[in-house]
Amino acid sequence: MTNAVLSVSDVEVGQSLPSRTVHINRATLVQYTGASLDRNPIHWDERFARSVGLPDVIAHGMFTMGAAVNVVSDWVGDAGRVVEYGTRFTKPVVVPYEIGADVEVTGVVTALDTQARRATVALTATCGTDKVLGRAVAVIVLD
Repeated sequence: MTNAVLSVSDVEVGQSLPSRTVHINRATLVQYTGASLDRNPIHWDERFARSVGLPDVIAHGMFTMGAAVNVVSDWVGDAGRVVEYGTRFTKPVVVPYEIGADVEVTGVVTALDTQARRATVALTATCGTDKVLGRAVAVIVLD
């Protein structure tokens, strides 16, 4: 769902974005593997993932990063308004076969430049008690 594009008057420092839970299961990983052409078996082969020391298969970092920024693009009303985005991958998202995994994404406006019509949003993405993205920051252009 896309909202109307936000204007500078709609945004203030400290404002929270609507949070989102992203459910990831093995089908999601297989679909992303095909779309991204990242066929590393740690993302779909449980036996291989465990053989290299992982507890189970893990979600692609770029999938997690992309899913998180959707909170910002949906909030601002247009994905093209996200002009900068970066993060660090701090922990893998482990995706058990039976239950999958839930990534909780929240965001807060940390800076607003009314002259440049830009806002900075800090994102937090967690899976269980693990913070899976660090220093996740997006800059958006406002009307």
